[in-house]
Amino acid sequence: MDGLLLDSEILWHEAEIEILGDLGVPLSGDGCRRTKGMFVGEVTEYWHARYPWAGPTPAEVAVTIVDRVIALLLSKGELKPGAEHAIALCTERDLPMAIASSSQYRLIDTALAHFGLRRHFLLVHSAEDEQWGKPHPAVFLTAAAKLGAPPRRCLVWEDAPAGVVAAKAASMACIAVPEHGEEHHPAFALADLVLGSLLDMDEERFDALAARYAR
Repeated sequence: MDGLLLDSEILWHEAEIEILGDLGVPLSGDGCRRTKGMFVGEVTEYWHARYPWAGPTPAEVAVTIVDRVIALLLSKGELKPGAEHAIALCTERDLPMAIASSSQYRLIDTALAHFGLRRHFLLVHSAEDEQWGKPHPAVFLTAAAKLGAPPRRCLVWEDAPAGVVAAKAASMACIAVPEHGEEHHPAFALADLVLGSLLDMDEERFDALAARYAR
């Protein structure tokens, strides 16, 4: 969801830089990208291990960060270009869809309701319920199981390197849409298709990918 359907990477960066910075973590946008795709609790644990702070626990800081991201999302969040186009391509093919996200349920639910997207998805599954976040494939494998779909018949749409690694570890097809500036990350070489924007996805590309996995 984050960074793929929602243009939210900048919101996460703003919240993390603001809140972790107040705790003494010298964070920048590039630093935020090191933890992209991780569950927020893993992010705060990661930075606490490198820049230990006194006061709130990493779990408490994670709650504060999510609160801030929700506020930013509601005040200035936007969908990524082509988000509704990509959803429509799947809907036209009667494909059952799920959100499998590293975000907490309260953020997922708020975002989907705010943008009117919840009706498109049969289920929502968060890494909040998993022992490990991405790049571990658990969040995708559980979502597939809940859909009743064999992993090799699933297609993951991702923007994060950790998410691409997780998708391929789950033996799933993967369309990657990297954020600007991340296009050359080696993880994207694992994806079945790399797009500059969701708007670049079309029926010809979709059919070619489906045919490849139908063999």
